[in-house]
Amino acid sequence: MSELIAPKRVRVHHLREMKAAGQPITMLTAYDAVTADIFAEAGVDVLLVGDSVGDNLHGHATTLPVTVEDLLPHVRAVASRGGRPFVVADLPFGSYEEGPAQALRTGVRMLKEGLAHGVKLEGGRRVAASVKALVEAGIPVMGHLGFTPQSVNAMGGPRVQGRGAAADALLADALALQEAGAFAVVLEVVPGPVAERVTAALDIPTIGIGAGAGCDGQVLVWLDMAGLSARSPKLAKAYADLRTALREAAQEYAAEVRSRAFPGPEHTFPE
Repeated sequence: MSELIAPKRVRVHHLREMKAAGQPITMLTAYDAVTADIFAEAGVDVLLVGDSVGDNLHGHATTLPVTVEDLLPHVRAVASRGGRPFVVADLPFGSYEEGPAQALRTGVRMLKEGLAHGVKLEGGRRVAASVKALVEAGIPVMGHLGFTPQSVNAMGGPRVQGRGAAADALLADALALQEAGAFAVVLEVVPGPVAERVTAALDIPTIGIGAGAGCDGQVLVWLDMAGLSARSPKLAKAYADLRTALREAAQEYAAEVRSRAFPGPEHTFPE
């Protein structure tokens, strides 16, 4: 394995250097301090405190109900750990759609109250003015194109985006985000050849999720990566089976409590 760019702390310019050097960028979601510590120890480059917390931890069917107030405690928990990863906070649905002024207010909160290093928002040309306002205020911005979960109702579900003539529009959106100052763009559920075309056209990195191996990096929801999700989506790969391991541990604990095997003498304080 080649020597890592940014061995101590990942910053925006390091991500461009990684693209230029052909060093793939690693990114995972994180919602708490424990997983943030573990993923930092594992050498992950970017941690995304995503509104995906809504459908992964809060029990919602989609990301749409998540608010800024819901997300901020998760952002603080992840960002408080310090360490090497660059921490990106999502701007939840309803927190930037009114335009640049609202986007800037929300972005400031994510950095000032949440201590994130940057923010992510969904959309292309329609949000370019908001991206520009955020960047001009000193807030690093990651874009998000392809299937954008906050638009799930308008898109008719998590469907592949950018096929056929729509590929040109996707590229135009990506170029608009770059022109507005975004430091990277997530491409979600996009045909592999289209993602490769966009990646080649941009100076900034692309981060794929269901977009093939031709992107400059990859991101997964950590519960899917670790095998904790009840159902793993097609775009994900489980690198462990923590769901089974956790269930078996809980079963063993419950059995020992019921049989009074736990707590034992070694767990009991003397007089």
